[in-house]
Amino acid sequence: MHTVTDDLGRKVTLPKQPRRVLALAPSMTEMLFAVADTASIVGRTQNCDYPAAALTKPVVNNYPMDYERLLSLKPDVVFATDGIISLEVAAQVQKLGIPIYFQAYDSVTDILRGIRTLGQLLQREEKANAVADSLQRIINQLATDTARAARPTVLAITWKDPIYVYGRNTLFTDKLRYAGGKNALTEIFAQPYPALTREYILKMDPEVIIGGSFEQMEKTFFSLYPELRRIKAYKQKRIYEVTDDLMSRPSPRVVEGIAELKAVLR
Repeated sequence: MHTVTDDLGRKVTLPKQPRRVLALAPSMTEMLFAVADTASIVGRTQNCDYPAAALTKPVVNNYPMDYERLLSLKPDVVFATDGIISLEVAAQVQKLGIPIYFQAYDSVTDILRGIRTLGQLLQREEKANAVADSLQRIINQLATDTARAARPTVLAITWKDPIYVYGRNTLFTDKLRYAGGKNALTEIFAQPYPALTREYILKMDPEVIIGGSFEQMEKTFFSLYPELRRIKAYKQKRIYEVTDDLMSRPSPRVVEGIAELKAVLR
């Protein structure tokens, strides 16, 4: 056994070489399948659907948390991400005698660091470093021709009524930087996904909207807020749908998310 400090500053004591692991978030499950011996992954949550091999693993509901099911799978350690699993749930898991290790991601670099850390914790450093190095090379290639290009302002909508968006203090803002855009929000809100008024959006006048195809947004968003048809993104029809999982999951597929954003910003 050894004691380590997770990304939330918690001291966690876990086996030096865990034999049975699982993650309580889809992004962490994707990370485990990229780094761990897949035979050691003993479960997934109801929302973990990538890669396809994950679907063969037993399901543990994480909301609400099914503690009895989790205990029955006898994991040596459980991995979680900040914002998905609460500290109250983590405390209950710890009471079952199962160590729970959190990772947190504010940037693309944090994801690569998380992969390397996972490799250290699972005694799979060579594999993890190879994955992280490969992802870094792809990210560098994606960012090569965006350094000097004009960067359109992008507003990404997560909910339409009320209007919630990806704030500046989110991983999305960093992915945009690699993709050649910039978050239309210049103000940093306490809430990472703040609610905005129509007046605020009109004042920002974003050049690109992400949240659905033009046709979808016309029916579900601009029909609700017709005055927002005055923004540049609408007038220039720069309104796009992107893959939700690639936007929302801080996983090794971050490179696919950056590539998709880059494609719509061209």
